[in-house]
Amino acid sequence: MPDAKFRVPLQTRVTHRAAGPGRPTRVTVAVYAADPVLRVGVVQQLRQRPEVDLVDADAGAAEVSLVVVDKVDDECVALLHRLRHNNATRTGLVIGTLGAGALQRVIECGVAAVLRRIEADQDQLLHLVLAIANGEGVLPGDLLGKLLSHVGSLQRSALDPGALSLSTLTTREADMLRLVSEGLDTAEIARKTSYSERTVKNVLHEITTRLQLRNRAHAVGYALRNGLI
Repeated sequence: MPDAKFRVPLQTRVTHRAAGPGRPTRVTVAVYAADPVLRVGVVQQLRQRPEVDLVDADAGAAEVSLVVVDKVDDECVALLHRLRHNNATRTGLVIGTLGAGALQRVIECGVAAVLRRIEADQDQLLHLVLAIANGEGVLPGDLLGKLLSHVGSLQRSALDPGALSLSTLTTREADMLRLVSEGLDTAEIARKTSYSERTVKNVLHEITTRLQLRNRAHAVGYALRNGLI
């Protein structure tokens, strides 16, 4: 059952349909979006394509699930995790902004393909859906480069734990430490970053534990001394 925030039922077909004589089977697609305007935009684009059969998100029967969001937040990640456990579907993300740290996060959630909303015209959306249905991955070139660089940096850090680089902190961790350095408390950081207070606490605890530091102040000092923020 999708998160209520994302649940906007579609009164459409939920079965495979042939696209016409001699045409391949249509790909069933469910669209998830917390913002109804975002959802309507994507649905209207796909509804016009004979290769696609839109289905009710609540049915959980789609070959392809498209999650449409402005940015990756806790609710988005929770939905992606639930979709990952549905072996019948593969997931694509249509997003407003996505940095390297958030990109790694959604890939860990099982996202097969990513498309920026600014590029999400009818042809690009169809390309995304068909690629996902065919078991392919889709990623903007600049994000692919960032991901490869990020993974490479993590591998180097694993081989030499004493080596310090910007990859010692993820984008999210660095952002939160910067806010700590500005004197913000947990609640204020949560509001600034749109994460829950629990997530903020967990992220900061992970930093201090992983780097073997005593507390947040120690973490900020460590990060500043080593040029991590």
